Amino acid sequence: MEKLKQSKARYYADKLAVESEPGLTNAQLMLTNHDLKPVEPERRQWGPWNFVGFWIADSFNINTWMISSSMISGPDGISWWQSWLCVWIGYTIAGFFICLTGRIGATYHISFPVICRSSFGIWGSLWPVFNRAAMACIWYGVQSWIGGECVTLMLRSIWSNYKDLPNTFPSQSTNTRDYVSFFLFWLCSLPAIWFPVHKIRHLFTVKAYFVPAAGITFFIWSIVRAHGIGPIVHQGGKATGSALGWAMVKGIMSSIANFATLIVNDPDFARFARKPKDALWSQFITIPVGFAVTSFIGIIVSSSSAVIYGGEAVWNPLDLLGRFLDSANSGERFGVFMIASAFALAQLGTNIAANSVSAGTDMTALLPRYLNIRRGGYICALVGLVMCPWNLLSTSNNFTTYLSAYSVFLSSIAGVMICDYYFVRKGFLQIRDLYSAQSTSPYYYTFGFHWRGYTAYICGILINIVGFVGAIGRKVPAGATYLYNLNFFCGFIVASATYYLLCKYSPIPATSDVWMEVGEDIRNPSVAYGADDEVDAGSEGSPDRYGIKGDEEAGVRERKLGNF
Repeated sequence: MEKLKQSKARYYADKLAVESEPGLTNAQLMLTNHDLKPVEPERRQWGPWNFVGFWIADSFNINTWMISSSMISGPDGISWWQSWLCVWIGYTIAGFFICLTGRIGATYHISFPVICRSSFGIWGSLWPVFNRAAMACIWYGVQSWIGGECVTLMLRSIWSNYKDLPNTFPSQSTNTRDYVSFFLFWLCSLPAIWFPVHKIRHLFTVKAYFVPAAGITFFIWSIVRAHGIGPIVHQGGKATGSALGWAMVKGIMSSIANFATLIVNDPDFARFARKPKDALWSQFITIPVGFAVTSFIGIIVSSSSAVIYGGEAVWNPLDLLGRFLDSANSGERFGVFMIASAFALAQLGTNIAANSVSAGTDMTALLPRYLNIRRGGYICALVGLVMCPWNLLSTSNNFTTYLSAYSVFLSSIAGVMICDYYFVRKGFLQIRDLYSAQSTSPYYYTFGFHWRGYTAYICGILINIVGFVGAIGRKVPAGATYLYNLNFFCGFIVASATYYLLCKYSPIPATSDVWMEVGEDIRNPSVAYGADDEVDAGSEGSPDRYGIKGDEEAGVRERKLGNF
């Protein structure tokens, strides 16, 4: 009887297992599957214009629309053009980091969880991956809740009495109307998770046309109703001297923090690029331009709202659309419906790009035998539903503190990852060994954990800990507060510098003395132990197990340091 139960359990476990290469050991089945292996040429379908459309689509979202609100409003607010300058600088820097991490994925066609194995170890990479997966699930819920607000406007445009839907919720943090809208948005988002990443680019192409058009329509409509662009563009900033300098620094850092997840997430998309160049200029130029234009539209529309309603500017575009509905005729109701639909599509695209795909890819690495990107994406959606995101958004201060803490963790991960690839290994990776659980693998280090990577990661977090304590209301030294204002840079610089010094004085294996990217030889590699050549049969030249040909190996140092 016991044997029968075991055989049934094994049968169902095999049924749940996802597609993977035959001939893998049990350990390797915990390291690879179809979604984790290097992308084969047939799935490399993202060209430069796909990346342009992706970032144009991603830039038109509610968070970007409101990014200047915290800079302009408040006792130490800055002028509109100073806040817009902060957006340009912040997103240009973010675009630079995006290109750095994206090039790794575009060159070797591997995702963030696999890249992490070279700097944190085969098993040590699981913590950074879990950390980002958990945050992506939380963000999925938050973005879905904002998407639900768009659905509320759409339904109010059709049925005006939806605004007064009776409340049956005992909680004070939400009500029946808002929860129903949230659930409808969450439910309608599920089909988008089904499609593979190399095909989801079509969603961003549609979004890149529809959403900006709706945003520009909203922009023109607001100016026409206000008979001008409003007072915000004429008022100066309140901050002066050093307060002005730190206010602009905070504005720049908030723009980068808004991009923290995408900086480490970009290889998940860039690995589908046809060639590395396709993911370079298309991203570096489009990111600052797209986000700056969206921010500018948000500033002008909010400024116009101060004239329309004769008071404080309305920064949240959904609140402003709600006010439009209060006295709208049938044509205006249709306009609100279309603009709200565009914002809902914007939230859907942002959720897929920044949260669903990244969480799905990360969960694939956490349990590759049974999870792929699709299944991981649906788990992410389920977590986003049950986490009650309205509680996180109940006070803006809690959410801002959480956002800053999130960038602290990811900046350390990005620092280690970028330093490892560009300064320690000089672009050289041994692809098969990134999927090897053998102790002889150069990425196995000490029992699968890389102590140098973890030491650098912790140092990058510690530099910001005291400032973070101050951010949640405790009294700390002024110096710690100033450092925390630069939290992403501090975490990134300290983590990368620590990692570089540790690797310099305690060298690691599988590095190159010269710049050596060998990703162009990757076709459809087999990662099974004892597999044949890494490229397809008939390819000219036969790379060795490190993925390089002939005399090129002379520039590579493979130090025999055991598991250390």
